[in-house]
Amino acid sequence: MPSVGQQPKFRQVQEALHFRSLAMIFTGSAELTIDAKGRLAIPAKFRSLLRPERDGTAWYCVPWRKHLLMLFTEARFQELAEKGPATLMPPAQQAEAQADYFGFTERLEVDSAGRINIPQLHLELTELGKDVVMVGAGPRLEVMDRATWQKDLRDRFNKLPGVMQKLES
Repeated sequence: MPSVGQQPKFRQVQEALHFRSLAMIFTGSAELTIDAKGRLAIPAKFRSLLRPERDGTAWYCVPWRKHLLMLFTEARFQELAEKGPATLMPPAQQAEAQADYFGFTERLEVDSAGRINIPQLHLELTELGKDVVMVGAGPRLEVMDRATWQKDLRDRFNKLPGVMQKLES
């Protein structure tokens, strides 16, 4: 019998599983600078959402296209990576896509100042400069060129209702 103030073990496990299953949703944006050493601070408004026991302690960085990096929490990346079909002999196209995607992806540790070190190859491939914006994109963060983000802001805002309508239908 648990003592006063203690929960039964099965209740603690239930709560831990529920806490683990809560989806992390990133929203908003922040203007940042990548320093000369390739370090990028994760803003406090995003860091404050993280729980190491749920989200892990590192980030996975994926160079996606010109002027764009995608950042996933360690737990979210593992979850999404495991959704794909697992086979010892994938079809050639699938094997090539997996090798490219996972080959370009890097796991990044967070330093004591809350920064990650963006790999030089990622900066070169995406042609990101030092002035960037970090955007909450639901289950991930996106790092993109600040000038491009600002230039297209009004247009993206005006198109948003139509885009969302298409995605929901």
